[in-house]
Amino acid sequence: MYKVVYGFICHNCQLLLAQRVRLPYEQVNQTTSQAAKKIEDTADQLIGEVKRSYSVNKQLSDDLLNTLSFFFQSPLLPALELIEKSSVYHVTSPSGRSLYQVIGASGTPYTCFPGLKYCSCPAYQFSVLRKDTHMLCKHVLALRLAEAMDKLKPLSVSDTEIASMITDID
Repeated sequence: MYKVVYGFICHNCQLLLAQRVRLPYEQVNQTTSQAAKKIEDTADQLIGEVKRSYSVNKQLSDDLLNTLSFFFQSPLLPALELIEKSSVYHVTSPSGRSLYQVIGASGTPYTCFPGLKYCSCPAYQFSVLRKDTHMLCKHVLALRLAEAMDKLKPLSVSDTEIASMITDID
């Protein structure tokens, strides 16, 4: 009845839930915000565990991979494939601007901003923003994992090129 994805409940469902359980909307909204915060914290902890594990063992254990798969679900394997293909870039310019690009399976470069968990790919627009079926697209997940595993590829570009990359974001 209520649209729940990764612990998030959509705004209209929060209103309906508040009416059904006779709680003030603010209380329902606060509860779902707390759940969202816990999910974000768990994701950050898992990425931290990837960093610790990979820095020591130079690989991820089966247990950690199973946990990542359970938590991140379908974007995990394609994200790991992108890392394996060295498709995750940290782009910098002489002026100090930086962004990240992930070259998708089709060869298309997608611009990502990890702090915002944003990607310019159509899957992000559809699955993350519109349908709320995923927390992250495979490109953002690949970026976060590659950063934790120290597998980002550096790419230096001119100030004009990075400005163009930023303005070309859909």
